[in-house]
Amino acid sequence: MKRTRFVSSFLSVMLAAAMLGGCGGQATNSSGGETAAGGDNAGSGASGEIHAKIGVVSFLSGSGAAYGEAQKAGLELALEELNAANQGKLKIELIFEDSGGKKESAINAVNKLINQDNVVAIIGPTLSSEMFAAAPVANEAETPIFGISTTAEGINDIGEYVFRNSLPESIAIPTAMKKAVEKLNIKSAAFMYAANDDFSVSGFETMKKTAEELGLENKGELTFAIGDVDFSAQLTKIKQLNPDALLISGLYKEGSMIVQKARELGIQSTIIGGNGFNNPQVFAIAGEAAEGLIVATPFSPERQDEKVQAFVKAFEAKYGKQPDQFAAQAYDALYIMSQSLLKAGEADRNKLRDALAELKDFNGVSGKLSFDENRNPIGEAVVVVAKGGKYVPFE
Repeated sequence: MKRTRFVSSFLSVMLAAAMLGGCGGQATNSSGGETAAGGDNAGSGASGEIHAKIGVVSFLSGSGAAYGEAQKAGLELALEELNAANQGKLKIELIFEDSGGKKESAINAVNKLINQDNVVAIIGPTLSSEMFAAAPVANEAETPIFGISTTAEGINDIGEYVFRNSLPESIAIPTAMKKAVEKLNIKSAAFMYAANDDFSVSGFETMKKTAEELGLENKGELTFAIGDVDFSAQLTKIKQLNPDALLISGLYKEGSMIVQKARELGIQSTIIGGNGFNNPQVFAIAGEAAEGLIVATPFSPERQDEKVQAFVKAFEAKYGKQPDQFAAQAYDALYIMSQSLLKAGEADRNKLRDALAELKDFNGVSGKLSFDENRNPIGEAVVVVAKGGKYVPFE
């Protein structure tokens, strides 16, 4: 595989190495290992055990922190299990950075993890908008970066070091819409989406395209912004339009408030949400108004599968609550990283990248997963409906 390095990047690395050598510090190599004063490669211990530092950029504070908290929980559970199971072969260290859902913070975090912490790979960031901003940094540095919740179209077009196991909206949304139309005889739809968020815009575009393909009458398209708290004007218009379905693309906080307000105003339309609704906070915010909300997800804790139920049991024992999609995809991501590192044979960024690209039929709690030629996940979505304060299969 042909890889191109920029002269400026090469000079920067050489300069940094010279500065470290002049100060008597530790020299680092481009593959994620460290060369200590004694010459031992920290990527592989004396016993042959691989030591791998993996960075995590997550939305841990602010309005979308529930996403990041779920991801952190899933990763930490997987870390405990993997370090126990791989003892003597592979030891993983996770280094967490909080982006707060902000593009600039995500860029800074990725730079720090690559250049200061010398990680072999990065998991995250949480939002698609963050990934569009930060992934080019990792790609230029030839460091694998792995999205676990980035579902917008075009993520993997950033470069050959960009991966994700988060099912694209182009698969999940049509699956939910087709099933809802089929079961509920939906003939018309109106749309609401966050116009200042890449993920939400991408989801809306998929919703609109799918509605056209299904022959639904488009009754209107209304926007809001991440951070808004009053949606009365948009929903009053939606009520007048009286669509069979209201499709919402946004993050859980604003999305849940829209659902709550819609029901307060007496809107009876079936509500179909994008991937942002796959979080328990929807029920905490919207309460009973969430009843009947339809979404698609690659993971359901209700799925009667041995691997899924073992994960749910372990997660509940550790955290006292059920895992959601974001925890499950994070959990699977670290298992994929572990499997690929063992295949690579060392904590080397380029070898890890190649091992990840060859992933086929990984059987995780989010289902069976392979990567296509563009490193996008090949998988299936499950359609669920909100019932009694949780999501259950939409049958």
